[in-house]
Amino acid sequence: MNGLRLRICLLVFVLITPLARARAQESGKTISLTLDATQAPEKILRTTEVMPAKPGPLTLYYPKWIPGEHEPSGPVGNIAELKFTANGKTIPWRRDLLDVFTFHLDVPEGASSLEISFDYLEPSGGPYSGGASATDKLVVVSWNDDLLYPAGVRAQEIIYHPTLKLPEGWKFGTPLPVENQSGNEVTFKPVELNRLVDSPVVAGEYFRAVDITPEGEPIHHQVDIVADSEAALAMSPEVEKDMKNLVSESGKLFGARHYRDYHFLLTLSEHVAHFGLEHHESNDSRTGEDALLSPTGRRGLGGLLSHEFMHSWNGKFRRPADLSTPYYQAPMKDDLLWVYEGFTDFLGPLLAARSGLWTPEEYREHFAGTAAGLGPGRPGRTWRPLQDTADAIPGMFRFGGWGSWVRGADYYSEGDLIWLEVSMIIHDESHGTKSIEDFCHAFYGGPNNGPELKPYAFDDLVKALNDVVPYDWAAFFHERLTSTSPEAPVGGIERGGWKVEYNDKPPERAGEGGGCFGGSLTATYSIGLALGADGTVFDSIRDGLAFQAGVMPGMKVVAINDRAFTPELFHQALKASKDKPATMRLLVLHDDYYKTATISYQGGERYPHLVAVEGKPDTLDELAKALAK
Repeated sequence: MNGLRLRICLLVFVLITPLARARAQESGKTISLTLDATQAPEKILRTTEVMPAKPGPLTLYYPKWIPGEHEPSGPVGNIAELKFTANGKTIPWRRDLLDVFTFHLDVPEGASSLEISFDYLEPSGGPYSGGASATDKLVVVSWNDDLLYPAGVRAQEIIYHPTLKLPEGWKFGTPLPVENQSGNEVTFKPVELNRLVDSPVVAGEYFRAVDITPEGEPIHHQVDIVADSEAALAMSPEVEKDMKNLVSESGKLFGARHYRDYHFLLTLSEHVAHFGLEHHESNDSRTGEDALLSPTGRRGLGGLLSHEFMHSWNGKFRRPADLSTPYYQAPMKDDLLWVYEGFTDFLGPLLAARSGLWTPEEYREHFAGTAAGLGPGRPGRTWRPLQDTADAIPGMFRFGGWGSWVRGADYYSEGDLIWLEVSMIIHDESHGTKSIEDFCHAFYGGPNNGPELKPYAFDDLVKALNDVVPYDWAAFFHERLTSTSPEAPVGGIERGGWKVEYNDKPPERAGEGGGCFGGSLTATYSIGLALGADGTVFDSIRDGLAFQAGVMPGMKVVAINDRAFTPELFHQALKASKDKPATMRLLVLHDDYYKTATISYQGGERYPHLVAVEGKPDTLDELAKALAK
């Protein structure tokens, strides 16, 4: 899509939304949507829609491609009791034979409206908004789970008038403007479908709203927290201060905002799916119940909230044209996810460091772990280029075993390294007169018209960078995206005055037990093995020592050196090999069979760290410093 066409699309998007809303309301074509969440503790949500209709064939869609999820992940299999009625009579329906998200029916003569009802049964698993979203004490409402919409109309031209019924006494947070509230029933102002889907609600018995608007900031920002206990709501004054700094630093980075106000929707529970999903005026972030109560939890939370906040600019306001589909059945092309997610994965840690949510040491450890995790010994790099990790995401969003061999969503982490290198090239080529902030101001700036979409193509990105610093950016990106080198792209780290080295000191992000982070016991850089705390094998590096001994993903280590497995014994066995050769005997359970794997190793525990290069300027630490006002 060329630049002129993009500008026309943007103009149409900006102008048509308020016009469509006004016309729909004037003509009575607004769809009434009532979501009864009073049985959320029992994992049941009930939808009733009243939709203007005229006699004849009608096709309705259940949202399929959800923005930010990058694949056709709408949880259509979770709906039950689907019924259509008109003039008090039930209407038969048929699911489309080629698309299970599509429903066909005939509206009878004399009918002017259609009533739709169905139950959404909360799942125990599933990706993102289709994952577990309710407990006995809380619920996260993703509107795309709970509605059908008419085919043949752009999402921004369909107006809904939503009402939400909650259990008695529950409080809620959302960016949606409230029209009125009576008891446990909340009616929101009429809203376009695309904005409704972009505006989730968190609600619960235990709820806290924390104002994090910095002094002098004209736009309101707050954290809306729901949790499974009152104690989990305890955001410390230090974290509250750092969150205010995060808002302040975002304004300095971009020089603009593109929302009316902003809500960090934070769910703290062990019984919901854990992830972060971006929205224009909010983010749906879910993590463990004790995230605000422990140092490791707060660090993880800082990275999560920073990442999702950055998406308001990169992913929601500026979005690749092929991800800017007009409605939720149109397939999305994910080839620019290394910008959408990769640049966000760079900006999130950067803002976490600048705001104080992360220490400078934690910021460096982040890059050390990222570089090492993509470095030599990861066979997936030698056959699958980074570009393919983005292209193939629909249907191939991998988590779990063999990640180092097959590769997963590496456009996040490797994109992070690439954009660090971009920021360093801008600094070096301009002799320090330009920075990544100049690019962010130019590409993501402009007036605040509230939430709006400004699509872009690859050529627009390259032009914007060249306007900041002339460089062969197209060739730079092409080389990084198509490379099958076994080496990670560490040019940004090296330009920043650092290098990756290994020693036996666990990284700052490690939890209790030493070397336990990301939910795994990491012996990746020693014997080529990553384990869960219970001994389950997450990954085994191809041709590593554990792999050669026959230890593979999906197995479970039940004993080490003839004693029942514990994380402590695992680390002791590694430490015993620091100064002399040692033999580790692992008793593993493979399906219903036991076998012994023997590993001979010398070198002890090995973890990646950044080490300053003597005589080189430290521009990496300079990058992470808070910006002057």
